[in-house]
Amino acid sequence: MAATLVCAGAVRAQERPIDADKIILVGDSTTSVGSGWGGAFCDRHVLSSLACVNLGRQGRSTSTYRAEGSWDLALNEMATPGYGAVWVLIQFGHNDAKFEDASRYTDPVGDYPAFLQRYVQLARDKGATPVLVTPVARLLYDFGSLLDTHGRYTQSMKALAAREQIALIDLNDRSMRWVRALGEEGARPYFLFVPEQGKADGTHFSVAGAHAVACLVLREAVPLLPALQPQLVRDIDCDVVAEGQGSDPALPSQVVHEDSVVRTQAGPHGGAGPTTAYPFFADAEGLPFVLRKRVLHKGAGIGLHPQHKDEIYYIVSGQGSYVLDGRQYDVHAGHALLTRKGSHHALQQVGEEDLVVLLVYPR
Repeated sequence: MAATLVCAGAVRAQERPIDADKIILVGDSTTSVGSGWGGAFCDRHVLSSLACVNLGRQGRSTSTYRAEGSWDLALNEMATPGYGAVWVLIQFGHNDAKFEDASRYTDPVGDYPAFLQRYVQLARDKGATPVLVTPVARLLYDFGSLLDTHGRYTQSMKALAAREQIALIDLNDRSMRWVRALGEEGARPYFLFVPEQGKADGTHFSVAGAHAVACLVLREAVPLLPALQPQLVRDIDCDVVAEGQGSDPALPSQVVHEDSVVRTQAGPHGGAGPTTAYPFFADAEGLPFVLRKRVLHKGAGIGLHPQHKDEIYYIVSGQGSYVLDGRQYDVHAGHALLTRKGSHHALQQVGEEDLVVLLVYPR
């Protein structure tokens, strides 16, 4: 019996869980659950094995967050034993700038950096790694230009980070570029603009906006905290190029409607007709592939022919009979058909409904 107990104890000792890392989010409503990016950050962007604690609080500044005791909660989280690396992301500025509210306002060159420096030092004293995050942009335009409503606070935080060698995520810059790339109207769905509810809030985020900003934060965090990379559950390919580094004006991006390119054609490769073709971007210079939509009306088809380059058909709607290298397939909406160079294929519309196909192949 004693031997059995010893063995069981040894097994339990070997099965002790590994130390998990922890990330703590400290900030105002633009970080908090419900109105900020922090909820999406913790819930949908990192593994559940990473302890992610969102302590963002609505309406707080660097001054009131500490005065009310929220910072003490963050310190307790940092001091909790049993974790590996502990990172603290600190974002303030929205409410610090409210000059009309003496309880929250902090001077951008006085109290604001002093409070931030105190947060950083206390976090370091607990063995945590602090990361300063400049305040996220508001959706606020004036005469067609996006306003930087946090300028002095952003500059103050960046100066502190450089002076004290504190890791910094310049979310203000990244998010302003993001909003500019979307444009004033294009950015509205990412903020709380809900006309039917009378909401016009350019500070807080919709679900889509929270995910987008969380991605911007993580894209900047990973180079600073490389151990985060294997703990992500989503891609962070959400960067926005700097102004002046967009597409080549000689090769412009485009949006077209199919009505502008529609034409009636006989069935290609000896197929029966009629068909309706939509050759999208046929005149786009430098485009390495062809994208077409073809509608095979009743009785129409694409005749049997050898394929001289790889080609993909995607069935959007309708039914058809597809032949590939002598084998027949019944195809319908959702089927994707890859024909490689050297194969033979043909497609015939079946039934009463038009057969609608997307075609993609290299030029």
